[in-house]
Amino acid sequence: MTTTTPKDCGEGILEAFRNLGIDYIISSPGSEWAPVWEALARQKINETPGPQYINCWHETLAVNMASGYTRVTGRMQAVLLHAGVGLLQGSMGVHGAMIGEVPMLVCSGEATSYGEDPEIDPQGQWYRNLSVVGGPDRFADAFTKWSGRATSPHTVYEQLVRAGELAQRVPQGPSFMNIPIETMVHSWTPPEKLRAVPSAPKIRPADQDIAELADLVAGSKSPLIITDSAGREVQGFNNLVALAELFAIPVVESAALYANFPKGHPLYLGGQPERYLQHADLVILAGSRAPWYPPQAGPQHATVVAMGETTVKEYMVYQNLFADRYVEGDLTIGLGLLVEALQPAVASRRDEIEARRLRWAAEHDRLAEETYAAEAAASGSRPIDPAWLCAVLSEVMPDNVVYAEEVTTHRGAIGRHVVWDRPQSYYKTNGGLGQGLGLALGVKLAKPDQPVVALMGDGGFLYNPVTQCFGVAGEANLPFMTVLFNNECYEAMRGNHLAYYPDGVAARSDIWHGVHIPGPDYAKLVEPFGGYGERVDDPAHLAQALRNGLAAVNEGRIALIDVVLNK
Repeated sequence: MTTTTPKDCGEGILEAFRNLGIDYIISSPGSEWAPVWEALARQKINETPGPQYINCWHETLAVNMASGYTRVTGRMQAVLLHAGVGLLQGSMGVHGAMIGEVPMLVCSGEATSYGEDPEIDPQGQWYRNLSVVGGPDRFADAFTKWSGRATSPHTVYEQLVRAGELAQRVPQGPSFMNIPIETMVHSWTPPEKLRAVPSAPKIRPADQDIAELADLVAGSKSPLIITDSAGREVQGFNNLVALAELFAIPVVESAALYANFPKGHPLYLGGQPERYLQHADLVILAGSRAPWYPPQAGPQHATVVAMGETTVKEYMVYQNLFADRYVEGDLTIGLGLLVEALQPAVASRRDEIEARRLRWAAEHDRLAEETYAAEAAASGSRPIDPAWLCAVLSEVMPDNVVYAEEVTTHRGAIGRHVVWDRPQSYYKTNGGLGQGLGLALGVKLAKPDQPVVALMGDGGFLYNPVTQCFGVAGEANLPFMTVLFNNECYEAMRGNHLAYYPDGVAARSDIWHGVHIPGPDYAKLVEPFGGYGERVDDPAHLAQALRNGLAAVNEGRIALIDVVLNK
């Protein structure tokens, strides 16, 4: 069966998405999108290739799913929201995509005739409640890379294509298009030339910059690499490993957003760059937006070289990289070029390189022994110690597990004690709390055959649209497991309070505000969705609880393991 019904701008919007190579339209639906729904129905009946629709139950969830999928695949997705109010509801996720440099095409609608046009009735809600002075794109200006309004049915197709192209240019980020209902229902004539939109070109670092950096590395006695996002691409991960191994350069992560380097590698030195800065004579920032804290804690005697497409972040209010040189261009390409440039210098420095390799391997082993000792000391605590939870996760989870993380207080424990050695095995949320479950769903959408585990603090978990996330997981067949780091409080609140008032009234009286969380029985929250839930506070039962959750996911169900912690 095929249909030849007249085409309006809903078809033009869908055609733009097709030609941009978009896989999914992820939406918390609004009533203005009927022309797009009509085009999608026509696409299905006519068996026309094009994006699939995913129905979301919350705007931030829709945005986070798109972000998670893109972070894995590198492919931009489309998000449809409802009016200005839906855009505001999803704004934290859009802002997270902006600071994470995740390309995304976000659209919402509006009405411009308010019932005065005898040819179309957009319904009274637009007149009474949903109109925005200046249009929804006025809201979007603050948290998108670019925002605009479809100016006519004759321009909407090319405007959307251009918005998608802008989103994928450096620095990547979300573009927003406001599309009025009156434009969407207008007839649409396709342009004479419909083309598959080419991907954005990658910028190659200058050969001279690579050559000069290679000379610096070859002449360095104690080089150091710091990264938070070299693993954004699989090849970036591999190129960083190749560079480190070639010249025996240790790698330290600083607030990692991705799995950047194998944790079991003898050149991996954990997540505290400050330990090694003053011993280095060359520091390479391989995709690191804030390599140390406080900003003035940077190396005083080393040459600092910042690598990446956007080393100086325009979304940051303040940034101090101590950079003496910049090697700007695609990070993955730059790391690969640096490896090639250094190959001829290896032979004459082999003894020096091997001595350095042994020195840093010994330091890696020392750190590992400290980690094992901390885990052993934590193993008997009841409630469960965070270090032991992380150690057991590493023991129980399969090698192909992927973690999506939104933890505050215990992020250091996760970085130190949860092991991952493969690219694309860890993703951290960008921006504010409330996005971790959506990130996990987006990662699962991109990796349907791998187990995905959301590591969540109980405080951050409560900021998420929990019901909606679990519902969409079932509707879209995206089973994943949530492991709750439950210390029954916002410990970050108490920690900051004590930092400002260590001997204050609250500290002396144990009277705290904004700290305690009298949460629900979290394990039961998955029951309405056919999921498996379990609460555990005994370390002797922890491994089996995690195995139970993993088994449920392997059966196609969601799971939540509520782990009660001692701090």
